[in-house]
Amino acid sequence: MMPNSNDDLQQVRARIAATAARMIAQDGADYSTAKTKAARQVLGVDRPSPNYLPDNLQVEDEVRRYQALFHGPAQAARLQHMRSTALEVMDQLAEFRPYITGAVLNGTAGEHDDIHLQLFADSAKEVEIWLLNRNVNIEISETPHFKGGRYDPVETVSFMWHKEMVHAELYDMNDLRGALKTRADGSLQRADTATLRTLTNNDSLEHDE
Repeated sequence: MMPNSNDDLQQVRARIAATAARMIAQDGADYSTAKTKAARQVLGVDRPSPNYLPDNLQVEDEVRRYQALFHGPAQAARLQHMRSTALEVMDQLAEFRPYITGAVLNGTAGEHDDIHLQLFADSAKEVEIWLLNRNVNIEISETPHFKGGRYDPVETVSFMWHKEMVHAELYDMNDLRGALKTRADGSLQRADTATLRTLTNNDSLEHDE
């Protein structure tokens, strides 16, 4: 199915977004992989042109629709639990100026999602030593810098916290400049502890109603 008009293109993107959202919600696929696989299914080609692919915000909206339709209260309870756990971690790591990102922040966290944090310190070793001194087992990897490919990847420590996996990207203090830019739709790319606490309290109020 190859679109031949702008309206057709928008319809194809919508189909790809919905298909990708199902893969993300059901299987825990990452957005890039899900969009590529969904495009292959919808278009029937191995290398779909990038202009056929929906952006992540469109896919994220479809993930919300899918979860509301199929997971409802279970997803809401899962999100509330993950936000509460993230708050505990962020409170403990307060000296490293923690920010939360990803599905726990944007509200789409499900059974396959982990907690993603960004920490800002003079040295990555400070964070590693802090965790090791508290007998927290860590695994070290790298994550692309949030400012893009012109910057070196950043060290990331992964660890379990109350049976939830946490991935903390370790940035320099200078990276805080410009870190709070919003996304294209005006929503937050990352949020500090106070903002997450407000979201969590709102979750609790909605759950009680």
